Amino acid sequence: MDARGIKAAENLTADVEGDVEAVNGVLKITRIRLKYSFEAPESLIEKARRVLDVYADLCPAYQTVKDCVDCTWEADIEKI
Repeated sequence: MDARGIKAAENLTADVEGDVEAVNGVLKITRIRLKYSFEAPESLIEKARRVLDVYADLCPAYQTVKDCVDCTWEADIEKI
């Protein structure tokens, strides 16, 4: 986001929920739901959406867990 002129520090927040279930008798995180929220000037909303379009493919954390845990995410962008 910062590279596109949208400040992430003190702006980008994430609410994270997960499900823990017994899988073959072992507790395991089976699902993670992320909801990002941030503000962006109206002139940068389209840039923010383009960043979000490639986020999952370029995020090291997401790439690490995506084949192990069912992960979903969404983002709310508030215009400022």
